[in-house]
Amino acid sequence: MGAVDPAVAAVRSAVRRDLAALGPAPGDLVLVACSGGSDSSALAAALAHEAPRVGRSVRSRAAGVRAGAVVVDHGLQAGSGAVAAAAAERCRALGLDPVLVRRVAVGREGGVEAAARTARYAAFEEAVAATGAAAVLLGHTRDDQAEQVLLGLGRGSGARSLAGMPRVRGHYRRPLLDVSRAETRAACAAERLVWWDDPTNALPAVPASGTPSGVPLRTRVRHEVLPLLEEVLGPGAVRALARSADQLRADADALDALAADLVARAAAAAAGVRGQDADGVGEPSSGACGGASGGSGPALVLDVALLGRAPSAVRRRALRLAALDVGAPAGATGSRHVDALDALVVGWRGQGVTFLPSGASAHRAYGRLFLHPGPDGAPSRQTLSSTSSSTFSSTSSSTSRRTSSHTPEE
Repeated sequence: MGAVDPAVAAVRSAVRRDLAALGPAPGDLVLVACSGGSDSSALAAALAHEAPRVGRSVRSRAAGVRAGAVVVDHGLQAGSGAVAAAAAERCRALGLDPVLVRRVAVGREGGVEAAARTARYAAFEEAVAATGAAAVLLGHTRDDQAEQVLLGLGRGSGARSLAGMPRVRGHYRRPLLDVSRAETRAACAAERLVWWDDPTNALPAVPASGTPSGVPLRTRVRHEVLPLLEEVLGPGAVRALARSADQLRADADALDALAADLVARAAAAAAGVRGQDADGVGEPSSGACGGASGGSGPALVLDVALLGRAPSAVRRRALRLAALDVGAPAGATGSRHVDALDALVVGWRGQGVTFLPSGASAHRAYGRLFLHPGPDGAPSRQTLSSTSSSTFSSTSSSTSRRTSSHTPEE
């Protein structure tokens, strides 16, 4: 048996480690999301090679998992159907089965890139439901992670955004976050795999007027910013950015867990408040809580004193989590909304209702913070002031994981 190309070995090793961490049962199905590009094509080939070997040993040969693929046609470019069909055929040639092709309709709300991501993940979810797959492997590389960190820095995002893309989120897994884009392309070349280069990822010729127009920001970061960083800071810049993302993600996960616990305790404390409170006002009469949301009761009530004693980093995360719990969209809920909520807690001067995205709102009264869903948005869970602290703690942890990914690439 001849020596394996180093790039092929790197991709296969990454997939092997990820499948071992997944711990699938023999016969489980693992899907690879394949666009036909070099990253996902290298991943598909590695999965085809490694899947039959999962769990095998000298003592047990009856192991292995099934490997399949899902190909999404976004319909945004001329000939996209042919590109998707070709990618599916190459997956079948690798031995993947089943290979699902899904054409999606991409809207324009929030931008084409974000809408495409939403449609793509809806197709992945449908594929998982249809096949019972144990996992979907995504082909994001170390370079993608570095780009994500830089984009987060440029937007002035917090630690959660700077943490980049998670290696595992639900049934989605990213085995190649320690593998470079150069390695996936080299692996494809070594295995004689044909791949498709998305034209939106290419930087067009610069016109005489200067910067080319209509180029996605991520494409410019890829072709202009990262090479400059490697030139100025040295060839380890991309690796260092990706490593920073891992470190920040661990920090963000810890802070999110503390924030979820804070919301749970503040909800439980608010539910137990009776009589006089921190604002010097007695218990509200029936219906008094609903004034900020057209008469509907609050979805979430939090104790202000308990929130105010928490460290700012934890309190602000807790307030953002609370806003999401009453239906404020994660992508639209920014620092100015959190600032306004925080002012109700630690900068209280008698201000009125704070309005949040999608019609959600919040106001302070009776030593408590009342958060209401918008007229068309139901809260993500049932009224939390009537649930137990332990129930909210477990579901809030789920929410904090869910809201950690709001980038087009995740």
